[in-house]
Amino acid sequence: MIGKLDLYRIFHVVSHHNSFSKAAQELYMTQSAVSQAISKLEKELSIQLFNRTSRGVELTSEGILLHEHVQSALGIIQVAEDKLFEYKTLKTGELRIGVGDTISRYFLLPYLEQFHEKYPGITLNILNRTTSEIINLIKSGKADVGICNLPVQDDQLDVIPCKEIQDTFVCGEKYKSLTEKPISLENLMELPLIFLERKSNSRMFVENFLKKYGYQVAPVFELGSYDLVLEFTKINLGVSCVIKEFASDYLARGDLYELKLEEEIPKRNIGICYLKNVPLSHAAKNFVENIQSQL
Repeated sequence: MIGKLDLYRIFHVVSHHNSFSKAAQELYMTQSAVSQAISKLEKELSIQLFNRTSRGVELTSEGILLHEHVQSALGIIQVAEDKLFEYKTLKTGELRIGVGDTISRYFLLPYLEQFHEKYPGITLNILNRTTSEIINLIKSGKADVGICNLPVQDDQLDVIPCKEIQDTFVCGEKYKSLTEKPISLENLMELPLIFLERKSNSRMFVENFLKKYGYQVAPVFELGSYDLVLEFTKINLGVSCVIKEFASDYLARGDLYELKLEEEIPKRNIGICYLKNVPLSHAAKNFVENIQSQL
């Protein structure tokens, strides 16, 4: 059964050619089917749209008026279809990524560079937040995906581990002697400690580890920037908790030294998070698959 929109499409083609036979050829329909479609539309509208002549058909004044609007409407639909195709083929669109400053700098940047180079038409909207804030952005529909410090436990989210990381304690030259042998947690707690802010997922993970052994963290410095943690430690303001993989340059240069703990902190992961029951956009799906393919 031919729908109303199909009738208008047929009407538009007949109007363009002023001929049922030429319209039938373009539409891959029989001339009879085209004629019946126009008759049906005229009947539904209770208006004669064409004058039939020996040379073909001509639009009536009512038909001319309808054709102007139909042509405009079909043009708008075509533009919408073209836009959808562009989104599907990643020629245009937006990708909203929730990520913290540290993960963005030390993990995400190469993937962003690759994606932008391959799909320059996609606008990248980077939302710098803590892990808990990123989760809220995802669940409220304000971010497509999040790159977070794991563990993240939420029944509404799919979580894909991407990179294994190791939390560790490091020091500058002043405290270098502490690296000569493993240090107990009791002795560690007596040192001037430097941590990220309380809302940081990295800090909460290490704090929970220490609590299992009965220790409560009381840092002398609580900083909002991972780079500041590294620099404060470098100038001997204390001993800091960092992610070993993200401090590798400092350790390789000898700016910082790693302390060995008698009780090793468990490894954890950085991961991609997104809503379980909401399909990812083409851009987000491609971005996630690109990271997964390189793991």
